[in-house]
Amino acid sequence: MYQTGDLIIYWMLKHSDHPTVNATDLEPEPKGEGYRYRVKKFWLVTAVDNESVEVLTRRGKTRRIMRNDPQLRHAQWWERFFFGNRFPQHSAPNSQLPAKAS
Repeated sequence: MYQTGDLIIYWMLKHSDHPTVNATDLEPEPKGEGYRYRVKKFWLVTAVDNESVEVLTRRGKTRRIMRNDPQLRHAQWWERFFFGNRFPQHSAPNSQLPAKAS
């Protein structure tokens, strides 16, 4: 189902006093302290095993998500086209960043 290098989208559930601009399904919390909402995350699959998928976030963090999580899905062709800059960039394994010039 998922393979290394796949671009995926994950609907992350969040809560805060000040939802982000990209928040959807916004609802106030029961006692009114904040809001619950969902945010679309654009990730890259880096490893797959029998039960989970390891993904790379835009900021370089890795996360492990269960393969059967209903919030996880493949990116559609139009999402790859329009939101391509939101996905982590593919990088060659063992690549080194160029040295900074002083």
